[in-house]
Amino acid sequence: MKAAFSDLHRGHDPKRFVLRGKFAPGEERPERADRLAAGLQAGRHSLHPAESFGQGPRLGVHSVDYLRFLEEAAEEWKLLADASDEVLGNVHPVRRGGTLPTSLTGRAGWYMQDMACGIGPGTWAAAAAATDVAITAAEFVIEGERAAYALCRPPGHHAYRDAAGGHCFINNTAVAAQYLRSVHDRVAVLDIDIHHGNGTQDIFYDRPDVLTVSVHADPNRFYPFFWGHAHERGAGAGEGFNLNLPIPHGADDAAYVAAIEQSARTIAAFDPGVLVIALGLDASADDPFGGAKVTAGGFRAAGAAIARMGLPTLFVQEGGYLSDNLGPNLTAVLGGFEATA
Repeated sequence: MKAAFSDLHRGHDPKRFVLRGKFAPGEERPERADRLAAGLQAGRHSLHPAESFGQGPRLGVHSVDYLRFLEEAAEEWKLLADASDEVLGNVHPVRRGGTLPTSLTGRAGWYMQDMACGIGPGTWAAAAAATDVAITAAEFVIEGERAAYALCRPPGHHAYRDAAGGHCFINNTAVAAQYLRSVHDRVAVLDIDIHHGNGTQDIFYDRPDVLTVSVHADPNRFYPFFWGHAHERGAGAGEGFNLNLPIPHGADDAAYVAAIEQSARTIAAFDPGVLVIALGLDASADDPFGGAKVTAGGFRAAGAAIARMGLPTLFVQEGGYLSDNLGPNLTAVLGGFEATA
């Protein structure tokens, strides 16, 4: 399988985020990509450097003001008196009305939905490169590859049209799905990260041309908490084109794979031209966030279940944090797909 990557991700190296009211070490570190690359090499997948596609694909999903904030925030932050080394919003509007302020502190709160998305000097370059990775891999599929993989870092599925959150800044999955809409009338997104893809859901929530399906831990007890419930079905023209399949916290291989197999019926009925997989590997039993108990065998079965959907498939890397099994789990998913396709 062809895989796209960029070394520009290394410039994004967050030091901390807030977890249960305390600063915790950053979990979304450059080493993640090294371990994922090792997993690709173990599976004998070919790595290809990303091409540059400019701002156009990002503007297909995100607002110009938000992208400008991401690009400029780190340099502006340095000019504030007694500021931290990373941009972190500490006041957040409820968004019932409200006005975007000129103050950078206020804009940080406006554009950052939580304190798990610190912006450092290299964040913009890394996030922009991640979208180039996603589009490069999408081009592989457009050109006729049965499947392709995008080693995106930082991840993206918690990013809204105009808000960062949960280690995510630009929604790589949504950018790729929108880009593929230029070729296909209907695109399906299946998110199998253990955290609900709230940003992706919101971006396409009122649209009937992009089906969004998410398999994730029950948000009543797990990030992002406020979104990802089964009753969220889309709105307006998009009603019925969003499906959430929450699974119990701590779910095992059987529950995880069964939910993915259940999603296949909705995806088949939608009849998309291409399938985008938001590939989180944080359902692993070894992941530090502990949302599920999926083994390498479960990930291999998940890859096989996706292959049986019979669609051209783009895998976009989302979560999956540091553990000895991060690379092997990626090898398992893609191996299960290729053995079945």
